[in-house]
Amino acid sequence: MFRHRFLLIANPALGQINPAIHFAKRLINLCPAHVTVVTTLYMHRRITNKPTLPSLSFLAFSDGYDDGFIPTPDNDYSTYASQFKRRGSEFLTNLILSNAQQGHPFTCLLYAPLLPWAPEVAREFHIPTTMLWTQPATVLDIFYYYFHGYRDYINEKTKEDPNSCSVTLPGLPFSLSARDIPSFLLLWKPSVFDFVLPTFEKQIQDLDLEANPTVLVNTFEALETEALRAVDKFNMIPIGPLIPSAFLDGKNDPDDDGYMGGDLFQVSNDYVEWLDSKKEKSVVYVSFGSYFEVSKKQREEIAHALLDCGFPFLWVIRENEKQEEDMSFREELEKKGKMVKWCSQVEVLSHRSLGCFVTHCGWNSSLESLVSGVPMVAFPQWSDQKTNAKLIEEVWKIGVRVDNEVSEDGIVEAEEIKRGLQVVMGNGEKGEELRMNAEKLKGLAREAAKEGGPLERNLKTFLDDVGTGPT
Repeated sequence: MFRHRFLLIANPALGQINPAIHFAKRLINLCPAHVTVVTTLYMHRRITNKPTLPSLSFLAFSDGYDDGFIPTPDNDYSTYASQFKRRGSEFLTNLILSNAQQGHPFTCLLYAPLLPWAPEVAREFHIPTTMLWTQPATVLDIFYYYFHGYRDYINEKTKEDPNSCSVTLPGLPFSLSARDIPSFLLLWKPSVFDFVLPTFEKQIQDLDLEANPTVLVNTFEALETEALRAVDKFNMIPIGPLIPSAFLDGKNDPDDDGYMGGDLFQVSNDYVEWLDSKKEKSVVYVSFGSYFEVSKKQREEIAHALLDCGFPFLWVIRENEKQEEDMSFREELEKKGKMVKWCSQVEVLSHRSLGCFVTHCGWNSSLESLVSGVPMVAFPQWSDQKTNAKLIEEVWKIGVRVDNEVSEDGIVEAEEIKRGLQVVMGNGEKGEELRMNAEKLKGLAREAAKEGGPLERNLKTFLDDVGTGPT
């Protein structure tokens, strides 16, 4: 008998799947609940090491691009979004009807960002809906105010003086410059990702229709106290950090690791033995996530910086980045460090030898580094990564940001990367401060996630508010 039957639809993006599954498992562990996780067929095939809980199931639908969507001049993202919405809505409708007919109706729909059509379907069947926000609360605040009278203000201020402008928003105790704001919000600075702006606006507008909408946020109270209360309209509930519990409370769960990647490339884990051979806090870890493709020119600059600094390094260079063909001094790199196509990131970050993480500042990566107490060299590319880098460097003071706004092509030169590495890995006052702050936040994150702690209490409050549905 289940108190709740949750339908959780995840955006078909690599960074959305892991937190969604971790969240589903936490719900199941707290109350008699069944969770059905839904995503596209392409993404479903890429999920490895699926948890085997009897009250957790996975379903997939075809979005018309079962081998993955690749944009072309005749088939852009707007075309894909339309197809995705139509097919996804049909699938959800049929799934909700089928479950109700079998006597197991869903009691709540949980949905990720950029899926405004999902709650529309649920509302047709009078099913309660709640958004699972998988970015920082600060980013949600920025979006809210952007679409509530601050759009022109933000664009005018940042266009007039991109480098030293000071954008202030209600409830946030710090100001923002142009480089701190999610990139596609700046209308004067065109981006290939501008297509997502109307979808975010629709999502915020839909939340406005609710009296006091609850938003579950992958963060924790001590990390974003002010940001969680910056929008009176929303009831933001921090339910993070959503990372494998083994790296928070030490409980061993064979299913509880990353769910994307390793089996795709059939790689070994000999990098663990390599890390074991290194001194404590001596290794630089370099990874730009599963989406962003680093250019050949940028890889060359990173390589120069790593070699010049002399620190041992573990560098994830994905298979599609053709490292064998264009890394002109690969042999020299392999003498000093190790390059892999994939690794278990949480396992690497929690290793005693890790001293620094060179990261694109995706929120999952940022949280995993924070929970592991590893300071960062922030190397943001787009979207929320820009805001995350601001938080990392200036608000939480657990990293150094490199400047990629200098050149027109956004390439960060080796000297700038080297500067960041030397500060974070060095024995100077700044490096010591970063390490001390990182250790402090590590402790606060684990305090939030401990048994009976804020994360668990917040989830129980949410479950009580959802109400008791039919079994």
